[in-house]
Amino acid sequence: MQPCELTLGAAADAVRARRLSPVELLDSVLERVGRTEPHLCAYVTVTEEHARRAAREAADDIAAGRHRGPLHGIPMALKDLIDVAGVPTSASSRVRTGHRAGASSTVAARLAAAGAVLVGKTHTHEFAYGLTTPQTRNAWDTGRVAGGSSGGSAVAVAAGSATFALGTDTGGSIRVPAALNGVVGLKPTYGLVPRHGVTSLSWSLDHVGPITRTVADAALVLGALTGHDPRDPASLAAPATQYRPTAGADLTGLRVGVPRTYYFDHVDPEVEAAVRRAIDQLQALGARLVEVEIPLTRYIRATQWGLMVPEATAYHERTLRTVPELYQADVRVLLEAGELMSAGDYLRAQRSRTLMRREWARLLREVDLIAAPAVPATAVGAGQETVTWPDGTSEAVSDAYVRLSAPANITGVPSLSLPVGHDTAGLPIGMQLLGRPLGESVLLRAGHAYEQTRPAHGLARVA
Repeated sequence: MQPCELTLGAAADAVRARRLSPVELLDSVLERVGRTEPHLCAYVTVTEEHARRAAREAADDIAAGRHRGPLHGIPMALKDLIDVAGVPTSASSRVRTGHRAGASSTVAARLAAAGAVLVGKTHTHEFAYGLTTPQTRNAWDTGRVAGGSSGGSAVAVAAGSATFALGTDTGGSIRVPAALNGVVGLKPTYGLVPRHGVTSLSWSLDHVGPITRTVADAALVLGALTGHDPRDPASLAAPATQYRPTAGADLTGLRVGVPRTYYFDHVDPEVEAAVRRAIDQLQALGARLVEVEIPLTRYIRATQWGLMVPEATAYHERTLRTVPELYQADVRVLLEAGELMSAGDYLRAQRSRTLMRREWARLLREVDLIAAPAVPATAVGAGQETVTWPDGTSEAVSDAYVRLSAPANITGVPSLSLPVGHDTAGLPIGMQLLGRPLGESVLLRAGHAYEQTRPAHGLARVA
């Protein structure tokens, strides 16, 4: 096994024990970047010189007994909405040509303080306003979409060109590409991870979180990211929590909600079968399955778009008026549509969210978590615009991918996507676990327990 194939946890153990140097680990990852990038295009830019310097410093510190923790010397990638001082933040858009960050975002600064090594910045759907990331190709089949908008980050982790990465999630943008590329994606509770220095899509829906190869790895990264930051108005003063799950796989007493409604409607049969098998495995580990009704489902799509579209347009107001031609057509149309929405529409979406939060809080008193598909279908072909379901109805690809992930953004509850198998074409299938606000440790415990029952999977086959 090459060092680039190691999970974060395994690499951290080897680095701490000085069986593996951060320089050797980075060399392996950069070699992987060189081999995969011509096919996958996960990165906007690779900061090789910066990375090599940071890896040498990490190696020197560890040799001198100054080990900072499990992220020290570990190669990472950041979605190119996340500012790093002196490095461009392009948001994968011509609008940002020539932009260079003057200071690091909170999350980038915290990862640097933990000793993580920045390999580069990864592609996003332009300004995170989409669910496919068209510049980047799926790590399992280059003829299919990577998912979005954190497609570059998910593909880099799946391909071994980063040991872990950060993405952002406004309607599913961490969990969708994680599911489509067979890796783990965590959208934390709204406000748990500060967003200062991160380009916004929709400030009341935006989250930052980790993309990793295992659930335990996601816990390690989350632990480095949390903590109140007064520069983010939504930042929570949450109590210190140990997120790393224990080695045991016993879920006795855990109540797992299985939706009767919404989450299994218009879902590919292979996806449904794989997720239901995974839910049965949770039961075999001791969990108790409870059928639940998902509340207010008819309002989910309207609420998500009613919040996101006007907030995105407000953020882009100046450049939309001065340089509209620099936006890609699909994003420009959405931004222009936001100018047609009334204040009343936005306020009705806010009222709807308030009702949804109340009903979800009631639901999550009945169960400890909810298990459901992360996305209704595996990765579609590049350029495919619609999905047709067995009953003959059609749905836009972006609507299909956001449909099952949006409730967690509207309500702010944490959601974890993890791989639970492949379809007959060999494409990954993801299950998501949704929990109570600040209930990340419960999701990570359940996800890790399930993961331990499955054989370890390697890097994506195409890479």
